[in-house]
Amino acid sequence: MKRRRCGASPEPGCLRAWAAECEALVGRWRAARCSGRAAVTRQLRGAFAELLLRMRGLPAALLTLPLELTVLYNSLLFAMGTSDCAIRGEAEGIRQGLLRVLEACGTSGQGLSMEELWQKVLQEAFFEELQAPLHRLGALQAAWWLAAGHLQSIINLFRLLSSAEEPGRASCSGEENKLLTLLKAWRAPAEEASVSLVQSTEDLKGTLCTAAAYLQGLQELEAGNLPTALHLLQEAAGGFCSKRVLAQIYTCLGCCTQRMGKPQTALQHLKRALQVDFQCLPALSHTAAVYQELGETDAELQVLSLLYEALEKNPTSAVPSSPYFLVRTELLVHTPMLASLLRHHHPSEVKYLLAQRCLQDGRVADAVEHYLDFLALLQEGLQQQASIFVPLDSGSALPRIPEVFLEAASALEQDGRHQDSITVCEEVISKTTNLIPQMLLVKEKLEQPECPSSETRLAGGLLSQKRESLCCLMWRAAAYLHQGWAWAKLGKGKEAITQFSRCLSELLRFQLYGPGVEPAENLLPEVKVLHKIRFLSLLGRGMQFLEQEKHKEALLDFQHGLQISPGDPAAASFLVQVLWKLNRKQEAAAHWQKYLESPAGEDEQQERQGRPFPLYLDSCLKQATFPQSESLARSIQDYLRTTRQDPS
Repeated sequence: MKRRRCGASPEPGCLRAWAAECEALVGRWRAARCSGRAAVTRQLRGAFAELLLRMRGLPAALLTLPLELTVLYNSLLFAMGTSDCAIRGEAEGIRQGLLRVLEACGTSGQGLSMEELWQKVLQEAFFEELQAPLHRLGALQAAWWLAAGHLQSIINLFRLLSSAEEPGRASCSGEENKLLTLLKAWRAPAEEASVSLVQSTEDLKGTLCTAAAYLQGLQELEAGNLPTALHLLQEAAGGFCSKRVLAQIYTCLGCCTQRMGKPQTALQHLKRALQVDFQCLPALSHTAAVYQELGETDAELQVLSLLYEALEKNPTSAVPSSPYFLVRTELLVHTPMLASLLRHHHPSEVKYLLAQRCLQDGRVADAVEHYLDFLALLQEGLQQQASIFVPLDSGSALPRIPEVFLEAASALEQDGRHQDSITVCEEVISKTTNLIPQMLLVKEKLEQPECPSSETRLAGGLLSQKRESLCCLMWRAAAYLHQGWAWAKLGKGKEAITQFSRCLSELLRFQLYGPGVEPAENLLPEVKVLHKIRFLSLLGRGMQFLEQEKHKEALLDFQHGLQISPGDPAAASFLVQVLWKLNRKQEAAAHWQKYLESPAGEDEQQERQGRPFPLYLDSCLKQATFPQSESLARSIQDYLRTTRQDPS
């Protein structure tokens, strides 16, 4: 431990006055902090900054440095506590304080990095009088570096502090060099009773340990190291933080255990988050996701309803942090992973999720109610927009607005409200009238260059524009498709054929070119959907022709449908039926046998593996089925037996 070697003697009156002013300011803070008055906090920040400025008006002296560094510490605490987040990068206030220490010792640290400056100060000026103030500043420096994600710099600093305190102590390796271990092992010198601090070094140490565990836990979670993330987040949950942050940590623990395949444990953590802070709405969002994973739809929808009600009452307001401490965990931990896990949903987004999940689960009446509510919310917002074809929220998983309209139309159709479905589809059709070129040529597979030049960037913009045109065509064609099925359900065969034909006519604008050998799985998703819409339109129109006994027209549509989707059971069955009605019994029997012997079609296999097409096509897919016809099957079987017995 070094002793003070030099320094000028200050005026005793100035030193006592400064100390008294510092103590008075700290007293004002202690009286006001529980009330959380922001105006008082800003006033005290300015008062400490002014006091520090007066003290620095005199040359640096070792005798006044302990008080000056204490005032600097308090001033910087207010600077951090009155900001939305800790200031990233090098803390200029700390730099100036360290330079003043070196100035008092007759040396300079200009041009040094912060780590180099700390090393020089601890090597040349770590006197007994400065030990506690420098430890406090070291803790503040660690807070700034933690907020900036410079974890190795914190490790280096605390090894320096340990080495200055006890030479040789920091030479250990392995676990003791890790951030959390070093922070826990760090022993701040005891504070003198006369020292006035707005936040003690021990309290700041507790905040640092919690924030470090929290930050590293999030980093491990993002990296996929789930057991390590779980351990660190559990460490953070037992640390020094407000209820608001504790609830957020439990939410992160819930997400971590869900990813580990432990949904029940995840629910326990999320429940704990809501018990700690009932306004931790991200915990509700993740709870709904866990229930969806478990297949407990009733519980999932109940949670989503609670979330929607809570957001309607208080959409985006954040829970105020406790003003008791100026430097808090939430000021030090900022990562994209945390922002993603704790993202607050907009009420309209939750309303859409309710509608979507009800439709997926077959709760059609509830889905219709939610979709109509959601469309009403949309109409309020869309009055200020030129187009409905913008994404609802770039940070959410919501689909494009036309898809929501089409899903609503699908729900209305399944609920028997066919005329309303037609009206909703008309909105999509009217908005896409001028957005699709007369001819849309698309390569089988669009590829973006890895290292774009100016020319490739221009080409990339054109590709993006082409995909947007594809989307508009897809939505417009789907709207005509829905109208065709709706008119069919209303018993209006002529109108149904007209809308199916319009759908097919729209699809003629789209031409796919290329070598023609691209595997189906490599095609653009929009191209796959367009193929499916064409198939469903042909099938729907063929069914209407069949009902009107226009068998030749129906035959052509079913044949073209099978060219698009070979082996589709509905198209194959309808083809057999129409051939039989045309008295082409041999062909009908041959197709019947071929269908019975063929494996499941490609689309059928995909549907068994999951939902390969947009939700808004579900109602059309359900209607594009062949009704069971035992009489047709018996007729064909009788015909086959007869032909086998006939020697000719």
